[in-house]
Amino acid sequence: MYMRSKIMISSLVMGLVLTGCITPSVQQTGSSSVELPVAMKPSPEHLYRDLPTDVVPELAQAGQYKVAVKTLEIVNPAQFDPGTKQNKDRPLKIELWYPTPDSKSSAKATYENQTRSGIPFSIQGDAFRDQEVLVASNGEKYPLIVLSHGYTGYRSIMYYLGEHLASHGYIVAAIDHTDSTNVEVDFKNAPFSGFLSTLLNRSRDQQFTLDYLTSKTSVIAPVVDQKNAGLIGYSMGGYGAVNTVGGCYSFNEGTASAFTGIKKGAELAQAVALLNSCAGGQYKDIRVDSKWKAAIALAPWGGQHQLFKLDKLASITTPMLYIAGNLDDVSGFDAIKSLYQHTGSDHTYLLTYDNARHNIAPHPAPRLARSNEIDIGHYFEPAWSSAQLNNINKHFALAMMDCHVKNIAAKCEYLDLSQSSNQIPVDNKAVPAWKGFDNRYSTGMHWNKKKSTKLVAH
Repeated sequence: MYMRSKIMISSLVMGLVLTGCITPSVQQTGSSSVELPVAMKPSPEHLYRDLPTDVVPELAQAGQYKVAVKTLEIVNPAQFDPGTKQNKDRPLKIELWYPTPDSKSSAKATYENQTRSGIPFSIQGDAFRDQEVLVASNGEKYPLIVLSHGYTGYRSIMYYLGEHLASHGYIVAAIDHTDSTNVEVDFKNAPFSGFLSTLLNRSRDQQFTLDYLTSKTSVIAPVVDQKNAGLIGYSMGGYGAVNTVGGCYSFNEGTASAFTGIKKGAELAQAVALLNSCAGGQYKDIRVDSKWKAAIALAPWGGQHQLFKLDKLASITTPMLYIAGNLDDVSGFDAIKSLYQHTGSDHTYLLTYDNARHNIAPHPAPRLARSNEIDIGHYFEPAWSSAQLNNINKHFALAMMDCHVKNIAAKCEYLDLSQSSNQIPVDNKAVPAWKGFDNRYSTGMHWNKKKSTKLVAH
């Protein structure tokens, strides 16, 4: 199929720039990792301060396991490349977190990346780098959670979720989505160079990562649960996640033209056909992988452009948690709420952060990203601290995965909540805080859920 290698800037895509989904910046192209001489590397920065447990949601507390992390490079062979219009191998870089024996003598990991304007930074993590995986004495296997960033982003932008879930007995694989990272996209000269690849490959990357790491030849094959897995995607990662669990794409000639620059004719029809894939790149006889037992879509992109088939959203059976700010002006809160309303799973939830916009998932801004609006705008929330959002995300991610991936009934109680977290008295009577939150520390959120509270049998 023929695709233009250069994406034209349509009025619709330009609208994404103005609303902040695509923000012009300057960065270097090439590898999706940052390599600098040792003398030039920034010092690792701690992004979080210790807080009393009373003010942190219960399930945001670290789990029983020590955590290790390693970087993998995997290859999805013979994938269609819209730039060259040919099939070629698609490399993906993975950050993999997992339980490990207590290794006090090993160095803790740092996460190196760069801002949207090309400024390198280093974050100090709590995981141990390149340690052995803990083999449970009882033969317990660790479910895999796939973590998927937005456009643009990087694999460690939600490292707090990787470390946290691994400490509770999961293996977490965060993807550097090729053509879609801060390092690869030159926003000053070619801000849309990775956009078509992103639309085409986000769900494919998620499914391939699951397939690769749960295969019998995987480096974690002896310890990974090969039947139960979860998926977490932010922004464009959420766009992919909805599709991966069965919410098939619904590009038409108008949206396909807007995002590819192709105007009409057979070429445009081919673009529509190419983009309208489902569940990891399928086109016919579509089957959602049964290993996906839960998915979380944080500020998922695409609903505002009607890019999902409503009948396919209605046929989703995978438990889904949508998380959004009610002032999201990138993905659009009404669009995200519509995705929630049309999702057919009996176990569908919507967590709303009041007065939040789009940046509800990234780690706090590193110091070197605070010098200009382009970089700080990738992280900053005007009415919320990123650290607080991160802690709440950790709490609900663990509740969702423990309930629906590990099938722990007691954890489902953390998903059975009243609509408002604000504890506004009713008839002069006190209202309890949401389960897992201390009194007075659960304000500013709303919760919606479908009626069913029964677990899905695995």
